[in-house]
Amino acid sequence: MLNSILFIMGNPQQGGGSVQLFLMGGIILVFWLFMIRPQAKKAKEQKKFIDNLQKGDKVVTIAGIHATVNKVNEDGTLQIEVNPGSYLKIEKSAISMEWTANINKAQSVTVTK
Repeated sequence: MLNSILFIMGNPQQGGGSVQLFLMGGIILVFWLFMIRPQAKKAKEQKKFIDNLQKGDKVVTIAGIHATVNKVNEDGTLQIEVNPGSYLKIEKSAISMEWTANINKAQSVTVTK
């Protein structure tokens, strides 16, 4: 086991550090491509969606409440209509996704018995 680790690391007297540096760079690149970049893209899309909310948009909150936006306030809050005549005041940051996106997501999941 120790021999295989020393082989991968290389002999410091023979310049094996460049191979180790190359492998470390590759690992960092793969980590960035598959983990950091997609999360940043998703966060950017979520922020854009929240910033562009308008009256009449159907949304789902983080708590799972399906509602329609009734009023967008300047202080970062929304007034949403849960049922006709029932209104809630929530923070914009509590919005999870668009209602139609949630419906499409639920329809794509199939249950087999």
